[in-house]
Amino acid sequence: MFARESKSDILFNIIVTAIALVALLVTFYPLYFITIASISSPEDILSAKVIFKPSGVDFSAYQFIFEDERIWKGYANTILYTVCGTLFGVGVTTLAGYALSRQDLAGRGWLMKVMVFTMFFNGGLIPTYMVVKELNLLNTPFVLMILGSVWVYNIIISKTFFEQTIPKELLEAAFIDGCGNFRFFMSVVLPVSKSVIAVIALFYAVGHWNSYFNALIYVTERKLYPLQLILRDILVQGQTLPAPSDASELEALAEKQRIAEVIKYGVVIVSSLPLLVIYPFLQRFFVKGVMIGSVKG
Repeated sequence: MFARESKSDILFNIIVTAIALVALLVTFYPLYFITIASISSPEDILSAKVIFKPSGVDFSAYQFIFEDERIWKGYANTILYTVCGTLFGVGVTTLAGYALSRQDLAGRGWLMKVMVFTMFFNGGLIPTYMVVKELNLLNTPFVLMILGSVWVYNIIISKTFFEQTIPKELLEAAFIDGCGNFRFFMSVVLPVSKSVIAVIALFYAVGHWNSYFNALIYVTERKLYPLQLILRDILVQGQTLPAPSDASELEALAEKQRIAEVIKYGVVIVSSLPLLVIYPFLQRFFVKGVMIGSVKG
């Protein structure tokens, strides 16, 4: 039989449950509000009638969003930067993590200290900009794929995983059979590292998808703008759509300006939807990867 909970235990459970519910409300309600606001009437939003349910359901905002070529171009750019940047980051991270996990790597401790140092100190924005400029990476898609593609934290996670998962005896047996370092990494290490690769890929993909600062600093050509920078222009500058070229477009522009507030909410939903759909399928890998990085042997 289970022991009856004491009054202090019951009180503790109530407090923890209350805190969890408040945290859930604080994190869930903004997303819920943006969702219902994106399909509500602009007039009802401005008059504060949209609080817990949509009012005057209207999908015209999504119609303008899907007709706006900037959104689709930004989507295509962001997908390109996310996919290429994630592949590059995962490749470098797994290779670096595996190398640092090998006890026979010369200067292993020194390299690890240098990497950890960069987690707390960096050269700053101006020196980084000068380096990017000297490498002729300004206004190129490569600068958005490379910058921020490798995190020392993820290298530490992969290093810890390899140290705990790949036994030294397995490496020695492979070398006796004539297996080289590269083949051992490709044929043995990677197949058993799917979980850590998944969580690292998720880290990098979310980082690239939400990134806008690098594009803001290093890119001036609008054709290279990622979706988040286009979203920033819409939210901050209010430049939802281009100005009309002739008088015949004035009426259409007036309608677009009327629903400008709703378009902002709709763009947030459109830009966030892919990650909201993917994350539940990778959550278990995410939790496992964090736990791997926290276990110390």
